Parts: sequence; structure tokens; C-alpha cells
Amino acid sequence: MCYSPVVSQPGTVSLYRDSAGRSEMRYCSTRGGVQGWGFREVLFSGYAPDGGMFMPETIPHVSPATLRSWSSLSYQQLVTEVCSLFIPEDLIPKHDLEALISSAFSKFSVPDAVKMVRLKGSLSILELFHGETLAFKDLGMKCAAHFLEYFLHKEDRRATILVATSGDTGSSAISSVSGLSTVDSIVVFPRGRITTVQERQMTTHLEDNVHVFAANGSSDDIDVVMRRLFVDQDLVKRHGLMSLNSVNWSRILVQLVHFLYAYLQLSRVQETEGDRLPELEVVVPTGGAGNITAGCIVKQMGVPLQLIAMVNSNDIMHRTVQRGDFSMAHSVKQTLAPAIDIQDPYNMERVFWMLLGKDGALVKGMMEQFQMSHRLSLSESLHKKLSSVLSSGSVTDEGIIETMVKCWEENQYLVCPHTAVGVWHHYHSPIRPGENRCCLATASPAKFVGAVLKAGLPLDLPEVLRALETKETRCKDLEQGDDWEAVLRELLEAVHSSRQRGEPFYSSIKEN
Repeated sequence: MCYSPVVSQPGTVSLYRDSAGRSEMRYCSTRGGVQGWGFREVLFSGYAPDGGMFMPETIPHVSPATLRSWSSLSYQQLVTEVCSLFIPEDLIPKHDLEALISSAFSKFSVPDAVKMVRLKGSLSILELFHGETLAFKDLGMKCAAHFLEYFLHKEDRRATILVATSGDTGSSAISSVSGLSTVDSIVVFPRGRITTVQERQMTTHLEDNVHVFAANGSSDDIDVVMRRLFVDQDLVKRHGLMSLNSVNWSRILVQLVHFLYAYLQLSRVQETEGDRLPELEVVVPTGGAGNITAGCIVKQMGVPLQLIAMVNSNDIMHRTVQRGDFSMAHSVKQTLAPAIDIQDPYNMERVFWMLLGKDGALVKGMMEQFQMSHRLSLSESLHKKLSSVLSSGSVTDEGIIETMVKCWEENQYLVCPHTAVGVWHHYHSPIRPGENRCCLATASPAKFVGAVLKAGLPLDLPEVLRALETKETRCKDLEQGDDWEAVLRELLEAVHSSRQRGEPFYSSIKEN
């Protein structure tokens, strides 16, 4: 099918038209081997067949007038508006899209799914953790799961979600799809490198469609296996294999709204006129770089953001921004902020692709070199472009504790260790008069009891987390020396056979 570009005006969406005259946003791989895919195909994917990551072929520009018109929208309304830029009306009609997003956020603990908190010293924090698993992943994950269910129901088919997690993604993925009869979820987490709460949020799910593995290694080790599985297109097609971590474009799509919502809430854009817009600095705790990538896309959409990527002692992002040194350390350090204990911020491939003018061949060479050697020095021109888009900082465990204590003493407000990585920047780079700043709060402090206790701060554990302590668990270990890829392939085949027979998977195992 042939597609031709449609010329767009600022504030509209750049689309393509097929031979029947229908318009549709199309997607391509960052490595140049895949083009012209639709949103549905990208949703039901993980990595692209060429090993790259999906991105819109054209990023829409949002005009100042559109931003001002959006300034009165609720968070949920804004999610609908932004998603409609990237999901064609003929694929999901807007009234269906509104209903899916409303349903996705129906169990969040605050009315609008997110909450803006304003503290002393012009410190604004956007709380993104009011979903079922108390982490920001719930926002994108719930929407992705509802989009997934929408298509599976229409097409009468199944899918298998395969997720590597550094802590919060796995539990959010499981929670989002645990009740769906058409989906199996397989989650692998790094054993001993996440908190007890994070682990039990995954292993206490005993539904027949939930399969959890604890790997004796780092989250980066797990990602290597995941890439190999997703490159096998026969395996992907046979099992309807897809990812729901931030490799999946639908997750990044919803995360765009974090930045737009913060901008509309804090910049006072509605008080301005003409094309000149006020800026907003957004501070982002960064691990796999999905959130910071979303921020970079929003900048390309025309929103004047100053982005600060904050990391813990696993500082590859900081070294990349400061020196162009995109090289992994010999090992991942375990810190008080475990969800960002990552040395392979895989979403940076998307950022490089944007900064390199969508040159898929160049990105392919760079990223294949990085995957083989774990080392990459950015060219002088690419490093210059990156440092003009992002600033960065790195925080030690001592800095995390210091920040948690200071925020509590000044505001009686408790931040999780990941949010503290961002707030540390606020305390060490005071905001100047007239500037606007927002720190993203990515998880509830209740998920990180050890860090809170180490800081000597009070914590009232929610009942939903206290209940985890007495629940039965189910999990299989992946040891060093095991062939993790073979184990996961064997599980996929066994689950597939069970579903074809119409039998529960775990009861059939016990009988055998």
C-alpha cells in the first residue's frame, strides 16, 4: 500500500494518506529497517524486527494557540487529546478513546489520576504514583492494556506480554492485564535488586495468565535476552509476543502528557499572547530513559521545556550528557533508588534518532556497536546537540537521604528515593525569580520502606501493601549459567499448548 505525505500547518498533525484517501499517522524503526507501520501494529510489538525502536515518522507540532486551548483541560482530557494526535480516528474513534482512557484511570486514588503539589521554595512536584501499584508506570500501562484489550476483543485473538523490569514496570504490567482472558504476561525481574514490596507486588499474583521469573543478574542482563526474543519474528508472530515496558511506543505516548500537563499547570501560558511562550524546567529521575525521551519529543512538538535528567550512582546518562561517553560501567551498582539502577538507558536510541535527523542507518551502526562492546563515544556534533537538549546530574545514596530528610523537615512531605534524586537538583540549583520548575514524582515512598527507615522518617504503610506480607507467592528462579532464553521459549510453547487445549496452565502442570 502506498502512502503520500500531507502538508500540515503549525498546530495540526502531520499525517499520511493511503491510496483510498484515508489519513493515518505512520511509524518507523529507529534503525531504518521498518517503515509505514500503523499504531495497532506498533502496539502489538516490542522492539522492531530490525532491533530498533518504533517512533512516529512525523512528530506533530502543537501551536501556542492549541496549548492555550488545552490549559483548562483535566489530565484525563489531555491524555485523550494527545493520544488522538497519534492514534487515527478510523482506528479508535474518539468517543471510544475517551471511554478507554476513563476506564484505565477509574481505579486511581485521586480524581484526576495525577496530583500537583506545591511546596516551599517554589518547589512543585507532579505526583504520578496514584495507580494500583503506586508507581508512574500505571498511567501508561493501564492505557496500553485498555488499547490492547480493545483490539483483542474486536479481533478474537490472544497476545503474550514479555517484560523485563527493574522494579516497578513488572508489577504495573501484571496489574494492568491480570484480569484479561486473552493475554498472558511473562515478567522477569533481577533477584535481590528490588525492594520486598516491589517483588511481592509481582509474585503474589497467582492468576493463571501471570508468569514471574527472578533472574540472578541485573536488569541490563535481562534486556539482552529480551532483545534476542523479539528479533525472532517467527516467535513473535506465533505467540503474539509484545512488550509493555517503555520499549512499547504506547507507553511513551502517554508519558508525553506528564510534560504537557506540568507545562500547562505551571507555566501560565494562558496569560500570554502571540507565538512567544514561557519556559518550564522539568526534572526527571532517569533509568531506562522513557520519561526523558517523552520530554524530548514534547520539546520537538514545540513546547519550550528545559529538561534535567537526574540519575543515581549508575551515571551513564550523566556521563553521556556531560562528556559524550555513552559507555556502560562494568557492573550495575545497587542503590537506594533501585528502579533506576540501569546502565543501559535503552530509550536513548530514540533520542539519538531524533537528534540525528532520523538517520536510521547511522543509529543502527551506533547502537549495534554499543550492544557488542557496551561502549560508544558520541560524535562531537551529536554530543553538542544532546547537551543543548538535556542537562543532567548524578546523586549518591547519601544525597538521596539528605534530600528526603530536608524535604520532610521543610514541608512534612515524604518523597521516595527516586523522586529525591530529582528534588536533590532543586536544593542544589535554587530556582531564580520568574523561573518555573517541576520535579516528577515517580513512585510512592511506601514502596521503599528501607530507604525511608534509613532516613529516620515516619511512614504509614497503606493497607494494600501490608496485605502483601501474608499472601502466597509464585515465582521461578533463573540462575547464572542457565539458558534464560531457552527457559522463556519453553514456557511460551507450554503456555501456547495449554491455551490451545483450553486448559488452565498451572493446574495442567500440577497434574503432569
